[in-house]
Amino acid sequence: MNKEVNKPMNENTTRKNVLSGLVWKLLERGGDQVIQFVIQLLLARLLLPEDYGLIALITIFIALANVFIQTGFTTALIQAKEVDEIDYASAFYFSSFLTVLLYLLLFLAAPAIADFYEKAQLIPVVRVLALSLFCGPLNSIQYAVVSRNLEFKKFFFSSLGGTLFSGVLGVYLAYKGFGVWALVAQQLSNIFIDTIVLWFTVSWRPIWAFSFERINKLLSFGWKMLFSTMLDTLYTNSYGLVIGKVISPAMLGYYNRANQFPSIIVNNVNNSLSTVLFPVMSASQEDKPRIRSMMQRSLEVSSLIIFPLMTGLIICAKPLVLVMLTEKWLASVSLIQLISLAYAFYPLHITNIVAISSLGKSELILKLEIVKRVFSLFCLFISIPFGIFVIVAFEPLISIGTFILNARQNKRLLGYGVKEQLSTISPYLVLSIMMGIIVYPLAYLPIGSLATLTLQAATGATFYIVASLMNKNNSIHYLLATAKELLWRKSMKKRPEQITTNRREYDE
Repeated sequence: MNKEVNKPMNENTTRKNVLSGLVWKLLERGGDQVIQFVIQLLLARLLLPEDYGLIALITIFIALANVFIQTGFTTALIQAKEVDEIDYASAFYFSSFLTVLLYLLLFLAAPAIADFYEKAQLIPVVRVLALSLFCGPLNSIQYAVVSRNLEFKKFFFSSLGGTLFSGVLGVYLAYKGFGVWALVAQQLSNIFIDTIVLWFTVSWRPIWAFSFERINKLLSFGWKMLFSTMLDTLYTNSYGLVIGKVISPAMLGYYNRANQFPSIIVNNVNNSLSTVLFPVMSASQEDKPRIRSMMQRSLEVSSLIIFPLMTGLIICAKPLVLVMLTEKWLASVSLIQLISLAYAFYPLHITNIVAISSLGKSELILKLEIVKRVFSLFCLFISIPFGIFVIVAFEPLISIGTFILNARQNKRLLGYGVKEQLSTISPYLVLSIMMGIIVYPLAYLPIGSLATLTLQAATGATFYIVASLMNKNNSIHYLLATAKELLWRKSMKKRPEQITTNRREYDE
């Protein structure tokens, strides 16, 4: 039996493990996202919006299939207090069986999907891109093992290797004129390389064992999370379904590029925090004050980072598009601004959902997801006749409503509701708005797009950092102290009495 997969995740988890896990997860997500961002910029210059639109048309089908393969068991394995080799093996074999069925379903459904969009070239694209599903069962178990043990350093190497190789391959094929197939090759090679590297860096291997009893136990929690994730995935990708079908694949390409800028920031921060916090909170599910404390810290740190960056994107969208993507993508500017406003509130509802999940309230998560997605789809369908800009304009309203609904539940569960959370994030929101007011007039200076973007970014960053330090912002001092502790860890071991004063004060 592999000892690695049985490391305990309980309340004795040390600060060192949490900090190390968070740093490596941020490096993995940050490094991967930065490389992906550069690659996408190169591809956007080589490919047309229609090429991105074609890939986006089928994203919903691949994403939904991946939900069935990965989400339910992964979440259940991480949340469970104790798991063993039979749990892992049973989940792996059952997911593998589902993968074969779902691939065959997509293979046979490819002509119908192509007919629906009236794009015959989608048939081979669906069938080839769906091959990525076969990596899902192994990746999901590896993810659970690494998450339970907070060993996110292993994800760093797999993500970096896959992203670099696939990026070079995609750019080369795009340069050679392969169009949409450059994107297909990039996505497939990225997933396959990630899986291969993880095979050698994560010591878990499936044993020859299977138990329906273990599957039923995992599904008793996992099916609710799976269904709620499926609803979220269906809703998220429904924008692509509607825009691609009702408006045009080209406009869908603009929408996806617009979504790229805020999502690369928010998903990096949120996924890093939630990935590390979920197993730690789950291990402390009997200690509600500790969960509340971790929630507050998560909101403070993510708001400190995300609010000013989203404000910056809203203000600097036009010069950013001109510099990064060229004039052919200018239709994305207004979309970037609206989507950035919606993403600004993601740290709030993501943190709330992680806390509820860690308490084992999967049934509540499902109920919340149903209510939120019914409301969200209602907003989507009433906005369709008014065009894409009205459709996207509803996203910030949906994001705020989602936060309120989630936070109301945590008022009951943890005593940390809407009012308390708004009090936590308000200093960062006010500073970000002040930064935007200062930076906005710089756009009217008679200088080029690159100079405008550079000046706005430098001015905004300087103001926000200086104002945060002058305001004695706890979170920024906490992050600085954390960086010192990690950089000086070896010397700290020799002199354990030198614990950073700011960190001690903040923890209290």
